[in-house]
Amino acid sequence: MRILILGGTVFLGRHLVYAAQERGHTLTLFNRGQRNPDLFPELERLMGDRDGGLDILDGREWDAVIDTCGYFPRVVRQSAEKLANSVRRYVFISSISAYAHFREPYTAENAPIATTNEPDATKVTGENYGGLKVLCEQAVEESLPGRALIVRPGYIVGRYDPSDRFTHWVFRARTGGDILVPGDANMQVEYIDVRDLAEWTIRLVEQEETGIFNACGPLNPLTLGTLLETCQAVSPTPSRLRYVAPEFMKAQDVSPDSLNIWWIGEEDADFKYISYMDCRKAHASGLTYRSLEETVRDTMEWDASRPEDMERRFGIPREREEELLRLWDAPSPPSHLPILGEG
Repeated sequence: MRILILGGTVFLGRHLVYAAQERGHTLTLFNRGQRNPDLFPELERLMGDRDGGLDILDGREWDAVIDTCGYFPRVVRQSAEKLANSVRRYVFISSISAYAHFREPYTAENAPIATTNEPDATKVTGENYGGLKVLCEQAVEESLPGRALIVRPGYIVGRYDPSDRFTHWVFRARTGGDILVPGDANMQVEYIDVRDLAEWTIRLVEQEETGIFNACGPLNPLTLGTLLETCQAVSPTPSRLRYVAPEFMKAQDVSPDSLNIWWIGEEDADFKYISYMDCRKAHASGLTYRSLEETVRDTMEWDASRPEDMERRFGIPREREEELLRLWDAPSPPSHLPILGEG
């Protein structure tokens, strides 16, 4: 098949290229050439800008386009309308943030969707992200009715992840010592290995699927404790997990979710069951999962190849982590101080 990928050189797009190449497809990448421009020299590269710079796509045809980097509906509509007569399928990578809430477990594809009062926003925030993704989905579906495939993943993890959210735990297990963990070892977590997501998406393209699919994992329930213990088991460096109360973190002006992406506070009832997604539709269509050990090992190998002194986008400095653990270990002051003169 001939597949056009919008992006293709950073994280998910990069793995989509690997997966499509493995299955013998002919690829074209469209991007601005600003990130990893020397990657994939063997592929056709079309240089342009999603926002007003799409003319280089005129007169071309592909079997499918995969859009990995759409955040603003106005911009996504441009590419969807431009390609409506040039592709048979438009694959849009959305997010489970497209759902209005997660107050009940096992959110399925027909659950209520998010809204936003900022449809023309030019900056993504935590408040408008989900609603903007919904509007992007709708722009694709309106431009290519009956020919849109919408994929809603959760936390995507693995090699080349620029967010460092999952990689933080892999890095800390690799570097060893006491690891500060806000939250409960028994809390349920979700993730999907970027390779599993990419390979399955390419298979969906081959099957000419349409509609909406949740894409989260793993297949069986997973706790934070098991995930972190797996990181420890894969690492050659000894470490110790130190669970601390989220309330203590807040008292030290450190948000628990600055370390633990799965932490949900009591005040965040709308997100209580975000790690309990219904992915049966994806499973029926062929989504499979590699082991957590394999995901951790591959991520750790990649992370070890990066500069040790690089600035990480997620987590806190090691010195601050150690300081917080010292405070956590400090004896609490007595609830009653003796009055002078008391015997």
